[in-house]
Amino acid sequence: MKTFLAAGVLAALIAIPSVGRAEEITRFVPLKAEELTPPQKAWADAITAPPRNAKFGNPSYRAYIRSPELASRLSALSDYLRWNTSLSPRLSEMAILITAREWSAQYEWFAHYPLALKGGLDPQVADAITAGKRPDGMKDDEAALYDLATALYRDRKVSDPVYKAALEKFGERGMMDIIGIIGYYDLVSMTLITMQAVPPNDSVKPLPTLAK
Repeated sequence: MKTFLAAGVLAALIAIPSVGRAEEITRFVPLKAEELTPPQKAWADAITAPPRNAKFGNPSYRAYIRSPELASRLSALSDYLRWNTSLSPRLSEMAILITAREWSAQYEWFAHYPLALKGGLDPQVADAITAGKRPDGMKDDEAALYDLATALYRDRKVSDPVYKAALEKFGERGMMDIIGIIGYYDLVSMTLITMQAVPPNDSVKPLPTLAK
């Protein structure tokens, strides 16, 4: 009965048109309860049970379930990176915004822009990231994070000054947490882009197209 209920909850939640109207969803279409394999049902049980009580409004979960063994590892990694790193929400959400901007991942930006502001990130910093510019007026730890992430994305190397600044602010664990966040959200962004996920409403201004 528990598995049946979890599968039903999963099917109901996954079917929510979080990437546009249901009839427009053509990639990783919502699965019906009877279509779930035993491993998929097992993951549904795990992800919807306390303490997670996960909801499937995030369309990436609709893709994850296609590979349930991968899904279980990704959801465990997500749990750590969202709630248990050494970084404050202000910094972890800033790292996610940088990743969303690098990929022009509109759904990722839509989901995390409000969380970044709620976590204490200055809207002017977020808006500069939106425009693809190095923000003015960043706190020292924000500048260290921005420069580390930007070095990885754009330079494909980390200079000694950038490494030293990040090490002083975050330590070795914090640096790995930053790398883990941007690496995981690279995967999330690629998933959402593949799915052609779009924000469900216009409550957050979309990322503009940047000149090449």
